[in-house]
Formats: sequence, structure tokens, C-alpha cells
Amino acid sequence: MTAPLMPKATAIWLVENTALTFDQIADFCELHILEIQAIADGESGTNMIGLNPITSGQLSEEEIKRCENDGEARLKLNPIVTADSVLGKKTRKYTPVSKRQDRPDAIAWLVKFHPELPDVVIARLLGTTKNMINSVRSKSHWNSQNIKPRSPVHLGLCRQVELDAAIAAALKDAKTETSVFVAEPHEEDNKF
Repeated sequence: MTAPLMPKATAIWLVENTALTFDQIADFCELHILEIQAIADGESGTNMIGLNPITSGQLSEEEIKRCENDGEARLKLNPIVTADSVLGKKTRKYTPVSKRQDRPDAIAWLVKFHPELPDVVIARLLGTTKNMINSVRSKSHWNSQNIKPRSPVHLGLCRQVELDAAIAAALKDAKTETSVFVAEPHEEDNKF
């Protein structure tokens, strides 16, 4: 479990404003129970202002009341709201300016050594466009004389895990298309 934002200040607020047990507060804030006891006794955190976890969106009032009624229950942190969680993950991949000149080399490597990868997958892996991939493939790129196939992993444009997953998915798709294509004539042969 992840600790709340400013765990000690949150613990101070929970001690002062709720009827939660020290054990519940210690578990939620990921602090030792003796530290919570020291906060309650006024020996620790006297100069700190408590952070209200309700106004900061970390807890709801219902969650606090549920745990106040049941001494064995544990507080659960609200899910963090981010732009990705609301809007979905980013579809475009950012490539630093210093690595952009390496993209054509990576495209050439993928086209040469993994022709089974569709252009959409290459574009997603490297953060490029289909037009760039087509220009490298057809050698109409403005710098095609200087393009040397180099691994995108070694260039730092993608991770090995991402590349392996893309290759495995492409091989799986190619295998299912081949098996469907091969299976149809056998069925027709059995009909006669």
C-alpha cells in the first residue's frame, strides 16, 4: 500500500479529528504505532499542522466512519486521479530531440530484421509516422544514403520488453492468419 501524502501531518489530523485507533492510523500512514502514540501525547509533531485527508482527496468521510465503527477495518486510500486515469493513456510516444536523428536507423533495422511488424506497431514503438516508415522502406528518405540499420533498443528509442511483446504479438497474428488460411482448403476437401 502507498502512504498518503505527508503521512505524519495526515496522522496528526486523524488523531485530532477522528475516533480511529492508533493501530488503524499507523497502518494507513505507514508509521510506527509508538509514533502515533507520541503524536497523541503531544510529544511529537507539536509544531506541525495536520493535513486533512478528506480535502486533499485521499480519504472520504464514509471511509473514516466505516473504520471508526469497526476497529479491525483498515483505511483505504482513494485512487489517485491523474490526467491519464481520466483521459486514458497517451497514444503518442515522446522522443527526446537528441535521439530523433536515430529514428530512421531504428526503422531500417525493424523493417530489415522484423518484416512481420506492421507499420502501426513500428510507429507506436518508435513514436514516428507511417510516412516516415514508408520513406525509409522505399529509400526515398532525404538522408537515405546515411541510414544504417541499428537496434532501437540500443539507441534507447524503446525497451527490449516492448520490442519483444510487439514481435510476439505480430508473430501470433501471422500464425493465426496462416492457420485460418490453411484450414479452409482442408474443410473443402472433406466436403467432396
